[in-house]
Amino acid sequence: MVQTVQDAKVVVTGAGGGIGAALARRFAAQGARVVVNDLDADRAKAVAEEIGGLAVPGDASTIVAEARDALGGTVDVYCANAGVGRDGGEPGEPLDEQGWALSWDVNVMAHVRAAHTLLPDWLERGSGRFVSTVSAAGLLTMIGTAPYSVTKHGAYAFAEWLSLTYRHRGIKVHAICPQGVRTDMLDASGSAGALVLEPTAIEPEDVADALFRGIEEDRFLVLPHPEVAEYYRARAGDPDRWLTGMNRLQQQWEATR
Repeated sequence: MVQTVQDAKVVVTGAGGGIGAALARRFAAQGARVVVNDLDADRAKAVAEEIGGLAVPGDASTIVAEARDALGGTVDVYCANAGVGRDGGEPGEPLDEQGWALSWDVNVMAHVRAAHTLLPDWLERGSGRFVSTVSAAGLLTMIGTAPYSVTKHGAYAFAEWLSLTYRHRGIKVHAICPQGVRTDMLDASGSAGALVLEPTAIEPEDVADALFRGIEEDRFLVLPHPEVAEYYRARAGDPDRWLTGMNRLQQQWEATR
């Protein structure tokens, strides 16, 4: 039992399935009171009923106040988990500005809006925990999908900024950066996901395990795939060599299309 989670009031967005549902189940199993959010009201209700939580369906950008009210006026842990993976078109192809805008809104601005709402209360009482489901794409990149890669970098940068700005004031921040996870999003990632992510894909429950280890160890960066740390070091240590290797992967993917 993680003592900092027991009896906590928790909100998990995008929790109708996948990583979000696994996080909601784990928090509930640890004794937390959990609000389950998802755009799909039926899926949110099903998970909430399963774990004895509360369903607050809707757009993750707009439900913070409603979720807080459902929990009696307080949120202790906020899991910004809702995300989208969109292909914004390659250079030379028609630009999918709608896909770019949606990716930016869900993958970054929903986190910003949630923090803007939560921080005044958290800073006043000197505690609060913000969990950002990012992706290894936010540390590295992902072939075939510029909007996802770029906005996940943004999500990671915002989580990092929150941590460095407020950690001395009692705010805990965790950035979860897995590679492939067996979810609907992986199924929708097409041939690029099949090449890069599926061979080492893990279950959503493995991501929840990694987060709870990160909470126990008070770690900002949560890596369900530990090898990502080595990739991250290689990228920082020799960017050109790393980019050359990624370009070879791009060429391999193009050969299969």
